[in-house]
Amino acid sequence: MEHAAGNILNNIMETVADSVQQHKSEIEEQNTASARVRRLFGRQKTIHKILGGGQSADVLLWRNKKISSSVLTCATVIWVLFEWLNYHFLTLIAFALFLGMLIQFAWSSASVVLNRSTSQVPRLVIPDDLFANVAVSLGAQINQFLGFIQDVACERNLKQFLVVVASLWAAAIIGTWCNLLTVVYVGFVCAHTLPILYEKYEDQIDDFLYNLLGHFQNHYSKLDVSVLSKLSKGNLRSKKND
Repeated sequence: MEHAAGNILNNIMETVADSVQQHKSEIEEQNTASARVRRLFGRQKTIHKILGGGQSADVLLWRNKKISSSVLTCATVIWVLFEWLNYHFLTLIAFALFLGMLIQFAWSSASVVLNRSTSQVPRLVIPDDLFANVAVSLGAQINQFLGFIQDVACERNLKQFLVVVASLWAAAIIGTWCNLLTVVYVGFVCAHTLPILYEKYEDQIDDFLYNLLGHFQNHYSKLDVSVLSKLSKGNLRSKKND
């Protein structure tokens, strides 16, 4: 009887332990599922894969700190030369060509003194395909942007139209504050700093952005009910009358 009672007690304890473990696993699965849903824009991939997963992603995420810091330093030097020191593009090109000619002249003179052939002097040659690839990619991006603006203007979607107009208006205001070079430099710095910061603090940033988007959606819903819906109804009524 004691042995049977002990077996029954052990079975009850094992059943309770299994149920508790199953409940814990269900809670963990729910937490992981909610964490996936709470990711920004519902993403499933890592930041490195979203950025392309190649050398450019390594540079933006500072996988190699020497290369990333060198790229950011070069961009900063160019911006300082053009913006603070008021250098012009033609002036820098002339100085760079003069410096390259001076190096080649010194190299060729030294090769004559050392009885070496002048064919060992380094020469800079830019591939012809580089200019064609840059022009094709730039033209494709410009055509895509123009097509998007024309689609927004022709589809008669008032909400999307107002969002695009507000974005263009904000870009025009930013253009009055600083020139194109400064805007490009700020975007370059943001591209080299924001991804690594987001990768380190993605949970906190996702929660903050979701809360912020919730506030914007509430304000937008109020605006939609009070203004935009009335405008769309007025357009429909005018079409029916016509």
